[in-house]
This record gives sequence, structure tokens and C-alpha cells, in this order.
Amino acid sequence: QVQLVESGGGLVQAGGSLSLSCAASGRTFSRYTMGWFRQAPGKERETVVTISRGGVYQYYADSVKGRFTISRDNAKNTVYLQMNSLKPEDTAVYYCAARDGGAATTPASFDSWGQGTQVTVSS
Repeated sequence: QVQLVESGGGLVQAGGSLSLSCAASGRTFSRYTMGWFRQAPGKERETVVTISRGGVYQYYADSVKGRFTISRDNAKNTVYLQMNSLKPEDTAVYYCAARDGGAATTPASFDSWGQGTQVTVSS
């Protein structure tokens, strides 16, 4: 398995921006499909965005399309999430996850998870 560590969460006002990073270690990063997921209190974990091993194919949840951007740098073993125009409903713990295989979009398809980072958007 791959070890994942997220960073970059925090508190921001509505309309603001945050950037999250997820550093991976342990095995060849480029073999993994990567994703960002989030879980708000009392709600199920949901997919935010996923990115294929080469970075070409990306899946965005409708709720974040046009506001969030995922990217990855396989040379640095890191995946990023740029979040713009944040809304209070984006408040959640954000998790980075890896899948040892091809493209997927559901949390259950991912094998390794980070510890999560809190994102809070105030109104």
C-alpha cells in the first residue's frame, strides 16, 4: 500500500480559495489512480474528484465543477486540489485516496487513505 499525507486545510470565508496537497510514499506513485473525497458531519463520504494515473482523465462531482481543479505531479509523488469560490456547503474533512488500478470514481474503489484535513468555509 501507499502512505498518504494531506495538508493545506483551514478556515476560509465564502468565496475564498484553498489549496490542498497530498504527498504519497511507499510505492510507485504513477501506478495509482488518485482522488479527493470529503465527509461532512452526519453525511456519507462523497467523491469530490478523481484523476487517472497519467492525469489525462478527471472526474468531478457536479457540485464542484468549475470551482475545483485536481492535478498531479508524478515526479513529486503529489496530488493537488485547488478549491476556488468556496461555499459553506464545502465544509468537510477532505481525504486523499489512492487506487492501485485503473480509473474509478467511488470511495469504495480506493485502497489507501490519508488521515484527512479539515476545510471550513464560513458564511
